Amino acid sequence: MKTRGRIVAFFLIVLVFAGTVGSTVTGIAKDINLGLDLQGGFEILYEVEPVEEDEETDRELLETTVRILNERVNRLGISEANIDIEGEDRIRVQLAGVENQEEARELLSTSARLSLRNVDDEKLLDGSDFVEGGAQQDFSQQTNQPIVTLQLKDASQFGQITNRIKDKKNPETPYPDNLLVIWMDYQEGDSFAEEYEKEDSKYVSAPTVKETLNTANVQIDGDFTVDSAQRLADIINAGSLPVNMTELYSNTVGAHFGEQALDKTVFAGMVGIGIIFLFMMAVYRFPGVMAVINLSIYIYLVLLVFDLMNGVLTLQGIAALILGVGMAVDANVITFERIKEELRQGKSVQAAFKAGSKNSLRAIVDANITTILAAAVLFIFGTSSVKGFATMLILSIVVSFLTAVYGTRLLMGLWVKSKFLKNRPGWFGIKQKDIKDIADSTEYEPRVFNKELHVVQHRKKFFLASAIMVILGAVSLGIFQMNPGIDFTSGSRIQLSAEDTLNTEEIESGLEEMDLQAQSVVLTGDNNKGAILRYDRVIDEDRISEIQTYFGENFNADTSVSVVSPIVGEELVKNALYAVGIASIGMIIYVTIRFELFFGITAIIALIHDAFFILTIFSLTQIEFDVTIVAAILTIIGYSINDTIVTFDRIRENLRKKKRVKSFKELAKIVNRSLVQTMTRSINTTVTTMIAVLAFLFLGAQSIAGFAIALAVGLLAGTYSSLFLASQLWLVWRGKNIQEKPVIFAKKKRTEGPQV
Repeated sequence: MKTRGRIVAFFLIVLVFAGTVGSTVTGIAKDINLGLDLQGGFEILYEVEPVEEDEETDRELLETTVRILNERVNRLGISEANIDIEGEDRIRVQLAGVENQEEARELLSTSARLSLRNVDDEKLLDGSDFVEGGAQQDFSQQTNQPIVTLQLKDASQFGQITNRIKDKKNPETPYPDNLLVIWMDYQEGDSFAEEYEKEDSKYVSAPTVKETLNTANVQIDGDFTVDSAQRLADIINAGSLPVNMTELYSNTVGAHFGEQALDKTVFAGMVGIGIIFLFMMAVYRFPGVMAVINLSIYIYLVLLVFDLMNGVLTLQGIAALILGVGMAVDANVITFERIKEELRQGKSVQAAFKAGSKNSLRAIVDANITTILAAAVLFIFGTSSVKGFATMLILSIVVSFLTAVYGTRLLMGLWVKSKFLKNRPGWFGIKQKDIKDIADSTEYEPRVFNKELHVVQHRKKFFLASAIMVILGAVSLGIFQMNPGIDFTSGSRIQLSAEDTLNTEEIESGLEEMDLQAQSVVLTGDNNKGAILRYDRVIDEDRISEIQTYFGENFNADTSVSVVSPIVGEELVKNALYAVGIASIGMIIYVTIRFELFFGITAIIALIHDAFFILTIFSLTQIEFDVTIVAAILTIIGYSINDTIVTFDRIRENLRKKKRVKSFKELAKIVNRSLVQTMTRSINTTVTTMIAVLAFLFLGAQSIAGFAIALAVGLLAGTYSSLFLASQLWLVWRGKNIQEKPVIFAKKKRTEGPQV
């Protein structure tokens, strides 16, 4: 009865989860806020300066500005607005899914300081003289053209002003003196005389005053449409900003561009996850099925928690989610490989399950903590899109740990304890001939693909190979250097995505028409349906809409425009260096505490090797190196040390069994044994994670290709360094004076590690 009851409980749990996921996942997916790169919109980082020279930029001033900006955005009917204070004098605005980006930019950027002046630029009235919220769109009784009407607090003021202006005359000027000039955001140095004959003048309108007007109603007429008049009224009613805002960084993404990126990335993710599921079931049989069930629950829980957090999902966020699948697989693979080892030793299925689960937990915890450390550093020092990636990565790691450690073990435990699997080791992928007698105390060397490997014997070859790669990398970096993106150099970048093949000459001709000649034009994508335009200067914000319209009408192409000021470029370089440095130091400290200093130092040498290899590939290929590549490097650092720690943990475990090592040969044998024992796990984990990365690279959006390349290269370099570099560096270093000082392992409550 107990056997049947546990199996029934398993199917009930699976059915409950399947029903819950099936009935709610669609709604959850629809509720998740999509980032700019997935639905279009724009992001702007403003530097804020007070209007009044004697005023300081304090928290209260910034909060007032954010409140007014939110009021303006609400008048546009935008529900997915994200306006945040950054640092001491900056505000970041993110508006996703905006159809009329030009209107939204204008609504945000104008300070809306209304003033009425004469032709000599003397201020007569300002916004404080008008009734708050009294601006309205109306129609002129004389011309029936759209106008904006305002209400004065004191009608007599307007009478006094119009009385002064009506009779003024100066025949020497090309304009009459009896004009009431209405300005929006008048700045010191602006002049009506200079703006008078310009087509696109800075002032709003300049009506003629022919008589004294004792009225509280003031009308602003001009070349308005109904929409533009209503927009001006909305801006005035929302209130003037107490600051001037300067754009430091902007990213503008067309709606079609975002939709295309979303479709491609989701498809790539589904293909990647599907192949990972098939791989797990093919390699691990019954445990693989358990892993697939829990991985499905993992994906659902990540989406659910992310939705409850009101997170914003970006391209990099989806990448982090799928990357998290690879890391969740890793925790399962570590456990499954340990169970298989115990089964080969002749233990029962129940005993092997218990021992394998226990022995794998420490390595899983250590590996996940180091990856979270890298993600936390990314969150602290990253830009908004990188923060989104880091948030999703941290969430994925935490949820994957819970589902892999507790979920998989719960479901497998029901089957194991039911004793249904008692005489079925084949369900775990173990052949009967590979199981030795439990009474046999002979120590057999572990095998990989039924072959004995002597990795340590070839350590000098691996050291030489690494040295050659480092030298070649240094030469490449010295000759070709890097191809830094605008994130680090400042400037502008325009990415095009068209339905038809693009032509460089036609693009350059079009840019010449707009007087926007590019520093470089590079065709990209399948059949050259994409292009990247680079500028070493900042494109004015008022030209971005013109660029989008031109390429949309003439090339049927959607656009993504990024602009980075020199100030932000310098900060990104500094933050990237800080992030890599702090992450490396943090990992040395953690590995030293958990293992010992020698382990920590050799792990960091391996990580520097991996990061350097990524830089070398980007130098050789001249692929654009931007801030997302730094995110990829930090992710690989976390992933690589994850791999290295699993090997270190096995070395530590084998040293504990040996207790005292008297010769280099003995130590080398332990290291080799540990490497071989963990090699299958390392290979399988790399394969599953690489499946997800390659799916992004070949099926995902163009804009994430560089990120995927960095991850793919880093995965290969990380696996190589974990298996063939880090542990063997430790062996050479630690075994140098072993004859004089034998390695003794003493188990402690808190600090564990080989001691001399």
